[in-house]
Amino acid sequence: MLDEIEKDASVRMGKSVVALQAELKKLRTGRAHTSLLDHLVVEYYGADVPIGQVANVAVEDSRTLTVTPWEKPMVPVIEKAIMASDMGLMPNSAGMVIRIPLPPMTEERRKDMTRVVRNEAEAARVAVRNIRRDALNDAKEMLKEKMITQDDMHRAEEDIQKITDEHVAKIDAILVAKETELMEV
Repeated sequence: MLDEIEKDASVRMGKSVVALQAELKKLRTGRAHTSLLDHLVVEYYGADVPIGQVANVAVEDSRTLTVTPWEKPMVPVIEKAIMASDMGLMPNSAGMVIRIPLPPMTEERRKDMTRVVRNEAEAARVAVRNIRRDALNDAKEMLKEKMITQDDMHRAEEDIQKITDEHVAKIDAILVAKETELMEV
């Protein structure tokens, strides 16, 4: 029973770490990366679909992304979606290829992005702690109903805390890596 609680907590904490990584991929750093456009959706025959399902997104060089739609009529739709996004990008189209130059980030913008990254990491830490709280409450319920002993409860608390510490350390490592990436010139 306690093993199931610990395993469930570990899986849920792992999902929080993965969610943080996915969220940080959306944030623009100094380098071009295809995941910058992953969250953009365009209208395609009446349905909103991710840009990756209607076009090929590639990195041309360290400061330029290229988007090649599979159908000619999608060029203006994709351009419009990129301009409407809150990323401040200005696409240039040449026939079937849309080039997106990424402007260099200013020092002020880098600091703002660092603040955003720290807030995302803190939200992930809070999520991990909430999962720990839920797991401990489940274990306490088992103790109340006399399904486990007091010793089992102490062991479970220690194990759940170890799992929590591991996941918080992963979050901190991701945060440090992203901050370093953001501050590169």
